[in-house]
Amino acid sequence: MKVLFCTDGSKISYEALTNSLNWINNPVVDVLCVADWSFLPDTLSVEGSDFAMKCANSADSILDFSENFIKDSGANLGKKIKMCGVPVDAILEVEAENNYDFLVMGSNGKKGIQKWLGSVSQELASVSKTSTYVSKGLKSNKKILITVDASELSENVVKECIEKLNLDNKEVSLLTVYEMPDYLFLEGNIDSNWAVEVEKKQKNEALQILFKYEKLLEDRGINVACKAALKGSPSQVIVKYAHKNDIDLVITGVRSKKYYSRFFFSSVSKRILENVNSDVLIVRP
Repeated sequence: MKVLFCTDGSKISYEALTNSLNWINNPVVDVLCVADWSFLPDTLSVEGSDFAMKCANSADSILDFSENFIKDSGANLGKKIKMCGVPVDAILEVEAENNYDFLVMGSNGKKGIQKWLGSVSQELASVSKTSTYVSKGLKSNKKILITVDASELSENVVKECIEKLNLDNKEVSLLTVYEMPDYLFLEGNIDSNWAVEVEKKQKNEALQILFKYEKLLEDRGINVACKAALKGSPSQVIVKYAHKNDIDLVITGVRSKKYYSRFFFSSVSKRILENVNSDVLIVRP
């Protein structure tokens, strides 16, 4: 697998890489550090200044440290890339020039050259065309939650997980969420038994989704430790489930806003990313 590791030199970014290497099969890691001058006034020129030189030297030190870190982690080092500019733009430029399987980054940063990582991870998770792994700290890297629904996207996400992730000796859980229609506008005009039957049908369909993906995984030798079909708002249910069960990695899928499925549209992924303590892998098949 080809990985772009985006780092500002912060501890959280290296924890993100450590976590991701426990999940990603046979990674070759390119490392990118961006010297960010975007916080300076537009009227201030830094080209050729001592400040620019210090930023460049800092980026070089981060890349050298990252090289040793990657090698010590047992992964294969690809390219070391240093850029100056707006971090999101720089990362997207590198992404466009290469065929990466994953982007990897932490979820918060520091100041100066290290200030950008938190907001960058949020933005990249929504605009990148590459599957994005975002971490919030070291995990045990044992429990994984794969969110599924009835869409073709969901099937592609699960197949991508089987192909690209190391799921051996992991505790895999499947979760699907079904939403009940709002009947308030029909209050007093509907048969309560009819509403019960609708909910029963929704749950049965959700269980069929779980059985489908359990079989798909187990046919590939991957044991499913737990599966759940729960009622409610998808993002809220997923976040609550991840907290309650101490999930290390939550996997969700997303496609462009124009062609989203009900379960995997970007706002759901965004809420998950913002509210879980788990690492999050946003898969774009």
